[in-house]
Amino acid sequence: MARIRQVAVLGTAALAALALTAAPASAATTTIRAGSATADPYSGAVQASLLGEASVSASIGSGSCSESTMTGSIESDGSGLTIDSAEFGECSGTADVTITTLDLPWQGGAVVYDPAHTNGRDAAITIANFKVRAVVDLFGGIGCNFGGTLTADGFNGDNPARPETGSGEAQVGVNNATVNRQSGSHFLCPSTAKVTATYALQGESEAGSGTFDQSLYVTGD
Repeated sequence: MARIRQVAVLGTAALAALALTAAPASAATTTIRAGSATADPYSGAVQASLLGEASVSASIGSGSCSESTMTGSIESDGSGLTIDSAEFGECSGTADVTITTLDLPWQGGAVVYDPAHTNGRDAAITIANFKVRAVVDLFGGIGCNFGGTLTADGFNGDNPARPETGSGEAQVGVNNATVNRQSGSHFLCPSTAKVTATYALQGESEAGSGTFDQSLYVTGD
C-alpha cells in the first residue's frame, strides 16, 4: 500500500520540477535573452521538457516519471510566468496512474536573476498556483490533489553547475523540493513528498510557430 500512495504523487514530481527554491536576497534587473548573454531580450511562449527522470520520495516509498512537457509564456523581464498546459507520463509503480492538471492556467510565476549565484544557479524561478490530480487504478481509484507555489534553481546552458551537462539548453533543477497534499485527496495520500527533476527550457525562434527551438539565457542587465 505504501507504493500505491507514492505512485499517486508521481505527476506532482513532474510538475514540481519546474519550480525554484528561494528568491535572491538582492534585487537585480532580470532579462530573458534569446540564446546568449548579449542577445536581444526574449518574451513569449516557452516550453519545459523533462531531462532524464523526475523522482519522488516520501516516508512511504519512492517512484519516478520519465515523460513531462509544459508550455506557457513569460515576459522578457522575467515576470508573468504562466503555465498554460502540462503533460506527463510513463510513471512507474505497482498500478496504472493517471495525472491530470487542475485550474489552468497557473499564473503569477517569475524568473529572477540571482547575482549571488546561490547553489551555482543563475536565477530563481517560481511557479504559482499550480494544482494537479493523480488517480491510481486500485480499489476504484485513489485520488490525490497537490498544489501551491513551487520554487527551483535556473541555470544558463553554459553554466558548468547545471544539473544535466549533456544538454546545452537553459535548465530548471529541483533538488528535494517539498510538495503538499491539497483538499479533495484520499486519506491514503501522503501529506508531503520530496521531488528531484531537471527540465530544459526553450522558446520559439518564430513567434506563434509552436516550434520550441530557441535557446534562452538569463542575465542581470
